[in-house]
Amino acid sequence: MNRPSVPFRQFVLKVHSRCDLACDHCYVYEHADQSWRSRPAVMSDETAAWAVTRIAEHVKSHGLAQVHVVLHGGEPLLAGHGRLGRLIAELRGGLGGLCALDLRVHTNGVLLDERFLDLFEEHDVRVGVSLDGDRAANDRHRRYADGRSSYDRVIRAVERLRRRPQLYAGLLCTIDVANDPGAVYRALAALEPPRVDFLLPHATWDSPPSRPTPTAYADWLIEIFEIWSAEGRVVPVRMFESILRTSRGAPSLTESLGLEPADLVVIETDGTYEQADSLKVAYEGAPATGLEVFHHDLDAVARHTGVLARQQGLGGLCATCRACPVVDSCGGGLYAHRYRTGSGFANPSVYSADLFKLITYIRRRTAMPTHSVPAATMDALSAGFGDQEDVRCLAAAQRTMRRALLAGVNAHETPTAGWELLTRLDDEHRDAVDAVLDHPYVREWAVRCLRQGGDAGYLANIAGAAAVRAGAVAEIAITAVDGVFHLPTLGAFEAGSATTARLVAEGGRFSLEDLPGAVWHPLRRLTAEGLSVVLEDTDPHRRCHGHPVAGRLTEEEAAAWQRVFAEAWALIESDHPAYASGLRAGLTTLVPLDPPAGGGSASSAARNAFGAVAVAPPADPATLALLLVHEFQHVKLGAVLDLVDLCDPTHTGLYYAPWRRESPRPLEALLQGVYAHLAVTDFWRVRRHRSEDGPGEVQFALWREQTARAIGDLDGSGGLTPLGARFVSGIRRTLEPWLDEPVSGQAAAAAAELAERYRAESAALRR
Repeated sequence: MNRPSVPFRQFVLKVHSRCDLACDHCYVYEHADQSWRSRPAVMSDETAAWAVTRIAEHVKSHGLAQVHVVLHGGEPLLAGHGRLGRLIAELRGGLGGLCALDLRVHTNGVLLDERFLDLFEEHDVRVGVSLDGDRAANDRHRRYADGRSSYDRVIRAVERLRRRPQLYAGLLCTIDVANDPGAVYRALAALEPPRVDFLLPHATWDSPPSRPTPTAYADWLIEIFEIWSAEGRVVPVRMFESILRTSRGAPSLTESLGLEPADLVVIETDGTYEQADSLKVAYEGAPATGLEVFHHDLDAVARHTGVLARQQGLGGLCATCRACPVVDSCGGGLYAHRYRTGSGFANPSVYSADLFKLITYIRRRTAMPTHSVPAATMDALSAGFGDQEDVRCLAAAQRTMRRALLAGVNAHETPTAGWELLTRLDDEHRDAVDAVLDHPYVREWAVRCLRQGGDAGYLANIAGAAAVRAGAVAEIAITAVDGVFHLPTLGAFEAGSATTARLVAEGGRFSLEDLPGAVWHPLRRLTAEGLSVVLEDTDPHRRCHGHPVAGRLTEEEAAAWQRVFAEAWALIESDHPAYASGLRAGLTTLVPLDPPAGGGSASSAARNAFGAVAVAPPADPATLALLLVHEFQHVKLGAVLDLVDLCDPTHTGLYYAPWRRESPRPLEALLQGVYAHLAVTDFWRVRRHRSEDGPGEVQFALWREQTARAIGDLDGSGGLTPLGARFVSGIRRTLEPWLDEPVSGQAAAAAAELAERYRAESAALRR
C-alpha cells in the first residue's frame, strides 16, 4: 500500500502534557501508559509548525474538504495565551486556504478567562469543557492535588461560554455509576450545552471498571435516556444519537460506537504520532507508532498496523462480536476497552453486556415512539386554537398510531408480500412510507381490519403506493375495494369486476400489468395561498363520515371546488387567522359529500381520519370557511383524546346538546360539540361585522349562550378528569369575554327564540 485507504480527518494536538487538576479517573496519568513523564510539558513552536505542515500535506494529498483539529492535553490552557495564539494562527494560516477547518479546544475549564475567549472568538475556536454533573458528582473525581473542589471555577467557565454561545461546543461527562444519573443529567442540561458526551470510564479486561451490578452502566444510562426522551431530547446526547443513527443505518457520531473506520491521530508535545489516547489504559506504549512529525508524513502513520487494525470494521472484530445482533450499533465498543493480556484486542468490549442492554433497550423504546402533549400545546389547544407546531405535535402522534395499527393488522394475519415490501421500503425510503401512512384513511382501513370488517389484502396497496412514491422497483399483487384498485395518496384504477391485479412500479412509473385497459383516476388537489389539500374522491375507505360521499367528480365539478376553496381559504386567512396556522399544518384532505336531500349544508370529521374533513357543496365560500373551521376543531380534539383522557370513561351521564337535538349526548360527545361551537361562535362573532344580511349577529348571540350553557353542564357533570377540567377552563376563558360583547335587542330575542325552539324539538324527539 503506497497510500492509506482511510485518510485522517481528526487531529488531536497535545499542546501541553501536564494538568492543573489531579482527577483520579484520568486515562493520561492514572493508567498503564506513563509516557507523559518523558515528554516536554509544552509543544514548541517548531513542533507546532511541523504538525501543521504534515496536516496540510495530508489534506492536499487526499483532497480533504474538511478536517477537525482539537487542542488537547493534559490541560491545553496551561500553554498560555501567547503560545496558544501562535499555534491557532499557524493552523488557520496553514490550512485556511486548503480546506474547512473545525478547530476546537478541550479543557477542564478552571483557567478559562475572558482573554482566552477573546482569542478563541477571534479565530473561531469552539470550546468543550469536562464536567461530571452536579457538585457532588464532579467533586468525586475532578479535584486539585490538595483535594480542593474545582466545581465553582468550572461552572464560572461554562457561564462565560454561555454568554458567547458561538464558542460553546458542549460538555463531556465521565460516567460514575455511584452518582445519581438524574441529578447528573439535569445539572448538565441546565447549562444549556450544544451537546453532551457521556463517556464510559476507560477500562480493560485486565483492569475492569467498578461494577456494582452486571449492567450497572447500561442501567445508569437508561435512566438518563428516559429523562432525555420525556423532556423532548432538548440537549443533544452524542451516545444516544449515535445509537439511534446506527440503528437505521446512518454513521455513528463517536468512535466508541459503530463500524466506521477510525480516522483520528494524536500528535504529542514532542511531535510523536500516537493512536487514540484511550489506548493508554491497555499497556505501556500501547498508543505509540514510533513515528514523528519531523521525519514522517501522515500517510506513513496511516499504514501503521495498529492504525489499520482500527479501520477493519466488522472484519476486525472477534467472532463473538461479529455474531451479535447489535454489532452495527455497538461496533465492538471502543477499541481500547477490548484489551486483555494474551489475546490483545481480539475480545468483546469489557462493557459488552452494558452496550448490548443499552442498545436493545433504546431500539425497543424507539421502534414505536410514545407521545405526550406538552403543557403549552394543551393550553393553546384548549383555548380553541393551536398553531402549526401544536398541530404537528398531534400529527406526529397520529403517524405513530397508524404504524402501530398496521403492525397490529400484520400480527393478526399470515405475513404477506405487502408487509415485507413495506418494511423494506421503511428501511430505505422512510419518507415515502410516512407520506403514504399520513393519508387519513389508512387508519380507518386498519381499524376496520382489527374489527373484522376490512380486507387485510389492502396492505399491499399501501405498500405499492409507497414503492411508487419512493421510485423503487416493485411488483406486487394489489386488491380491489368497492370496485377500484386504490393507491393511497396517488389515486385509483377503475377495472370492472377484477378483484386482484399485479402492480408494477419502477422509477415512479406504475401500471397494472394484467389489466392494461384499467382507467386511472389520479388524485387531484385543491390549492390556495400557503395551503394544498387532497380532493379525495377515489378512496373507498372515505365512506366513514355518516353522510353519502360523492363519486368521482367531473373536471367541471372539481374546478368549482377549487374556486370556492380558494375563496374560503382567503376568508379564513383574512378574518380568522387564529385558525389558519393549525389548518395549514393539519388539514390534508377534503372529501366531497353528496348534497343533502333536504337542502342545506352537511359536513363531518371522522375520529379515525385525522387530517380529513368531509363537506357537501357549500352555498358560498363563507359557508365552506365556517365548515372547515368547525370540523377541524373535531379533528384536533379527536387527536388530543387519542393521547389523554379528558372525560372519565366510566361516566354514563347523558346531556342535552342544541347542535344534536335528536338524542342526549354522552359527556365526550358534549365536549366535542362545545369545542367545535367555540369556533362557530368565534366565526359569527367576526362575520357579523362583515355581512350585511343580518344572520351573523343572531348566530353569534345563539351559539355563545348555548356553548356557555353546555360548558356549565360539563363543569357540573363530575365526569371530567383533572386534565379535562383544565381543558374546559381554557375553553371558558376564551368564551367569557365574548359573552360581554353587545348585540342588538332584536338579535338577542331571535337567538333566545331559537334556543327555546331547539330545546322543545329535542324534548319532542325524546318522547
